[in-house]
Amino acid sequence: MKSHVSPAIIMRVKKMGESDLLVTFFTPHKGQLKGIAKGAMKSRKRFVNALDLFSLVSLEYAPRRQGNIHFLHSGKLLNGFPGIRTDFSSLAKASYMVELLELLFPPGVAEPAIFEILNQSFEALSQGRKTDLVPPAFESKAMSLGGYRIDTTRCSKCGRPYRGEGVAVFMREKGGIACLKCGRPSAVSPALNHSGVKAIEDLQNKPFQVVIDLNLAEDTMREVKAVLKLHREYRLEQRLRTSKYVE
Repeated sequence: MKSHVSPAIIMRVKKMGESDLLVTFFTPHKGQLKGIAKGAMKSRKRFVNALDLFSLVSLEYAPRRQGNIHFLHSGKLLNGFPGIRTDFSSLAKASYMVELLELLFPPGVAEPAIFEILNQSFEALSQGRKTDLVPPAFESKAMSLGGYRIDTTRCSKCGRPYRGEGVAVFMREKGGIACLKCGRPSAVSPALNHSGVKAIEDLQNKPFQVVIDLNLAEDTMREVKAVLKLHREYRLEQRLRTSKYVE
């Protein structure tokens, strides 16, 4: 079978037998894949530091004749993001982003944009750059690219445009906001000040490198995180195992 060479981010690694590894990796154009690296634990040439968790690598792989598991022939480390592995908080946040990625972009769903955003997110974590903002920034973009964008442009009930003034209410069943005439704040429909609405809009729409430099007030971040949690759990119908690390 024809081999492919592609940049990839290592998502999960599991030992198989004495020397083989089962590797889950994410590529720009084929999405989430799995492959067996035969003899990887003994090889000193084919996979030198290239199968470490949360690393950016160049992988050579080929599909098997049957099934969805690929053969991994070789790998070259491009960026090991060392700062992630030296800080438990960053490691936990990286685990959270990978779990969210697995749900939103299952095998067979490719999205080059989210590959680059994950790469940039890992780089920011590794550098210790705005690490508290990285997970909500990644989540906002991942949910949006996965088809779950939060509509901040108008009231989700009456359709009246939101003009960046006054308090709005997040409506999780609508995936958007409502005006105070159409909704009332509650535990499952929290209020959003104009700064919170603007922050969600920026997190979804602006480039990651711009978003990561935003200076959001503590109360704004609190509002945004509460909305993202409600939105994520309602749309995905589950609570992520690693969500405790970012909430």
